[in-house]
Amino acid sequence: MEEIRILSKSEIKDAMHGLPGWTFADDALIKMFKFNDFVASVNYLNKLLPFFEEFQHHPNIHIFYNRISFDLTSHDYGNKVTNLDTFIAKGIEKEYKQFMK
Repeated sequence: MEEIRILSKSEIKDAMHGLPGWTFADDALIKMFKFNDFVASVNYLNKLLPFFEEFQHHPNIHIFYNRISFDLTSHDYGNKVTNLDTFIAKGIEKEYKQFMK
């Protein structure tokens, strides 16, 4: 992981091309993921915990029975989107694809 830095709006827009379904709103990257049921959604989240811990990045997470919403912003950088947020979003996507197989 390169040095963490705040991304400009144009850098965020460029990064969004590689993050299907993600939106940028209120200085955060946001996406909702759907699962078969509550247990599956919690199991998916548990698979991600070591990844979040490894990079000391803890997104805002909202669980709605069979859906999980992630809001990615870097609290240590004034609640702005950083390159770490886009990196974490890619990791979330990768794990989701593997989990849903």
